Amino acid sequence: MSHPPEARLAVTRLAPSKIREVANVGMGRDDVLAFWFGESDEVTPEFIRAAANVALAAGDTFYTQNLGLPALREAIARYQSRLHRAVSAESVVVTNSGMSALMIATQALVGSGDRVVVVTPVWPNLLEIPKILGASVQSVPLRPSPEGWQLDLDALITALAPGTRMLILNSPANPTGWVMSGEAQRVVLEHCRQHGIWILSDDAYERLVFGETTAAPSFLDIADPDDRLVCANTFSKTWRMTGWRLGWITAPRALVGALGTLVEYNTSCAPGFVQRAGLAAIAQGEADAVAARDRLRVSRDRLVAGLQATEGVECPAPSGAMYAFFRVHGLTDSLALCKRLVVDAGVGLAPGAAFGPEAEGYVRWCFATSAERIDEGLERFRRGLKAGYRTLSQNR
Repeated sequence: MSHPPEARLAVTRLAPSKIREVANVGMGRDDVLAFWFGESDEVTPEFIRAAANVALAAGDTFYTQNLGLPALREAIARYQSRLHRAVSAESVVVTNSGMSALMIATQALVGSGDRVVVVTPVWPNLLEIPKILGASVQSVPLRPSPEGWQLDLDALITALAPGTRMLILNSPANPTGWVMSGEAQRVVLEHCRQHGIWILSDDAYERLVFGETTAAPSFLDIADPDDRLVCANTFSKTWRMTGWRLGWITAPRALVGALGTLVEYNTSCAPGFVQRAGLAAIAQGEADAVAARDRLRVSRDRLVAGLQATEGVECPAPSGAMYAFFRVHGLTDSLALCKRLVVDAGVGLAPGAAFGPEAEGYVRWCFATSAERIDEGLERFRRGLKAGYRTLSQNR
């Protein structure tokens, strides 16, 4: 049976990661200060690693349930119920990473020819995943301002026209640090209810918010259990578990069976000993999560102050996540700039172009690191700009 040409070509049209393209320039070098990926340079807390070691020693190396260990699903439900509205374990699906959660949720709901709206600039996977499935994607860009990136709510509502299948958004956002307000979420949720539009919310950074709240505003605060809302989350950011590849989905119960089937066909299950580590993170990790967020706030303030003091750079303080996303005056080729900074200054940053065309001229810096590394990185970055890289694209 032949497939439509557009389906066969969907994967070949995917844009490769420009972040990886920059990182590949520095791979194998031990003299590069790398701030290009979204992860802390601190190892996973010892009590989480110990739980995995105990499980491995006990022989927990076999297949587990497709939906996840019942104990972990229940723990996730209690955790989310504490942060937001009541969530039942029957609405939770454990996945092999937050990335897998996003992919599986989209597979369950989006098909060829569907229309998907994405708020950008955004982590490139959120733009490309619907395209893998043959969907068309419309971007609704945030607007930069001296106070940080802002949502044009009217433009978003206009884009969410009848017939739209799904809205995808990430808040707190990678790379901008934008945090969607609860008021805006209410407007969007009500509009999507009226038009039968699914919302896929990437909540990876919900605990990394720098206000007075425990977590960022969430659609889970206001949605009914049967609303067309799917939330994807991960253990990677809150508990510094990027290499463990463990995440989860919260969805209406009617969708959970289909999600479990997709887990079965994608990965079968998350490893048991990894899920035991996730159990320890939730059961014992609240104080550590809060302390990690507080450390990030200190790092954010240090990096932002340093960038604001750098000639030719505009950098508002992000409200959430773990990135400074700053504009470099005169820059029109952020990919070329970031490659040159690796080669000639030994500092690794992510190009704004990786996050959509509206982010060209910007650079992303992950600040989940020590004060010493931030200070050294700033010195190298300034040295690179003084060497003329700020106008590199204009001279090529």
